[in-house]
Amino acid sequence: MNEITYHREGDYLIPDLYLPKQPKGHVGKYGHLRLEYLKNFKKGLYTELLLNGTLNQHLIGIDESVSDKVNKLINQLAEVEHIDENLKEHHQMEWVQAMNNIKNRAEEIIFNEILYM
Repeated sequence: MNEITYHREGDYLIPDLYLPKQPKGHVGKYGHLRLEYLKNFKKGLYTELLLNGTLNQHLIGIDESVSDKVNKLINQLAEVEHIDENLKEHHQMEWVQAMNNIKNRAEEIIFNEILYM
C-alpha cells in the first residue's frame, strides 16, 4: 500500500508526488499513431494507461510489435511477388515502386489487426 507523505511549505502541507519510473525505449512512428488513436477513439483506455503509468510501456511495446510484423510481412510479400535484388539491380524504379506498394499494403494489414483495435 502506498502512503502519501507531505512536506511543509510555510503554513501548507504539500504532498510529495512523483511519477513512476518510465521504461527505457523509443516511441516511434507506430507508437505515435497508436497514441493518437487512443486519444481520439479509446479515451477510457488512454486515461487508464495514463493514470496507471503504463502508457509509455504500452506505446513502446506496440511500436516494437508493429515494426517487427510489418518488416516480416514486407519480406514475405516481396518473396511471393518475386521482388528481389536482381530486379533492384536492373530496374531500380520498378523495384522502388513495387516495394512501396508492398510496404503500404503491409502497414494497412497490420494497422487494422493491431494498431487500430
